[in-house]
Amino acid sequence: MPSGQACMLRVSEIFASLQGESSRAGLPTVFVRLTGCPLRCIWCDTKYAYHGGEYLDLETILDDVAAHALHYVCVTGGEPLAQPGCPTLLSALCDAGYSVSLETSGALDIGDIDPRVSRIVDLKAPGSGESGRNRYENIPLLNAQDEIKIVIADEGDYLWAKQQLSSLRLPERCPVLLSPVIGQLDPARLAEWIVRDRLPVRFQLQLHKVLWKDTRGR
Repeated sequence: MPSGQACMLRVSEIFASLQGESSRAGLPTVFVRLTGCPLRCIWCDTKYAYHGGEYLDLETILDDVAAHALHYVCVTGGEPLAQPGCPTLLSALCDAGYSVSLETSGALDIGDIDPRVSRIVDLKAPGSGESGRNRYENIPLLNAQDEIKIVIADEGDYLWAKQQLSSLRLPERCPVLLSPVIGQLDPARLAEWIVRDRLPVRFQLQLHKVLWKDTRGR
């Protein structure tokens, strides 16, 4: 594992905002968005993070995070685990005393992540165009402090998600979050389906999109 001085990561942005997703929604949080993603989800809202960014060493990232003076830190992307230095960053943030979460696509191995990190793992529904990239080997690694997020584009995605809940026994492992694709699926319809079917999941909207239309740096 590289030392703190040698670990370099390509960073798209670091900013403070309210957490918009997961059970941490509403908490003031510092976001470290890493550049790059091997997936191309149809509904992706952070395409600007596919490219660009700036290479920063670990010390610089930690100093920037500390300047925001917040307890919660979320490492996101892009796909943060596409960068080999991401696990080192996550551990360093935990060592610094932050409550750390990781938002990941679920396509890459989460086995080496520091156990102090809350892993928010996507399970890609067919409407994303990337359901074939789901790494199901990650599912047995999840525990009660982790969460699974499924973004729903239409009724077909919803029925697929119901099947995954049952066949993989997801609610027994960790909380499961269902979100509508904003502008494509009426949030009320998804809420009605969840209540109708008594699904053991949490409905969520992306709070940052409710508050701010332009979500970059939010």
